[in-house]
Amino acid sequence: MRYEGQIYRPPSEAGSYILQATIGCSWNHCTYCDMYRAKQFRVRDLAETLTDVRAAGRAHGDAVDKVFVADGDALVMDLDHWEAILDACHAAFPHLRRVSAYATAMNLAGKPVEALRRLRERGLRLLYIGPETGDEVTFKRIAKGAGFDAHVEAARRARDAGIELSAIFLLGAGGTARSQDHAEGSARLITAMDPAYVSLLTLTIVPGTPLATQAARGGFELPSVTRMLEELRTIVAAAAPTDAVFRTNHASNYLPLGGRLPHDRDRILAIVDRALAGGIALKPEWARGL
Repeated sequence: MRYEGQIYRPPSEAGSYILQATIGCSWNHCTYCDMYRAKQFRVRDLAETLTDVRAAGRAHGDAVDKVFVADGDALVMDLDHWEAILDACHAAFPHLRRVSAYATAMNLAGKPVEALRRLRERGLRLLYIGPETGDEVTFKRIAKGAGFDAHVEAARRARDAGIELSAIFLLGAGGTARSQDHAEGSARLITAMDPAYVSLLTLTIVPGTPLATQAARGGFELPSVTRMLEELRTIVAAAAPTDAVFRTNHASNYLPLGGRLPHDRDRILAIVDRALAGGIALKPEWARGL
């Protein structure tokens, strides 16, 4: 098993076998992100990837029930590449129940629904997609590459193919100037996308990113911790997915939460209100991470 550079995966993939089938991110323009800036995007040679799968199968085959295909937006791979990888994973891991990957709205737009269905039938069950916001101004400022309507369409295509979506939003992404617009827009987009999972992360300004340069020049100001908790409250109060698992368990967050929306909305809001009133200790800065 070979890996190039630092590997990132969602918290829910902690127990998964990580297969690095692509290097970097095919978009790689988001102003806040430094995860793949040191990598030039490419799809790994298929023979190398399949060799890694077989090696992992020999070493850990019976223990693997989930595979996460890295790096940043592996859905960009063509259909033949994906099908070979999925077939190899099922051959290597007899107890495999799910394959997942990061994706973008552009990736989903680039594949016919029938192609996505073929991947679902071969085991691609979950895609992680990060709109980060639902505010059109913020989409452009963070250089996301797709806006509100494109993410709604991406979710529709995944749903039509039977693939579950985990949608990721970023507290603080609108800065102080767009904080309320960002929170309200995010709630609207969660409702419109209707994903199976919703995760909120907290923005960190990472040195060396375009966002850090903007902040240093006074063009972006990160909201206060209190204000970002208020964003969290706005999103939870207004988002209306059909039935989504809701999490703020990422290392970046000040207040870890879990439940379902809308079922647990009142309970989650009560916890947020207690935190805003000072009744719940927030995660200290030294304990936070990316």
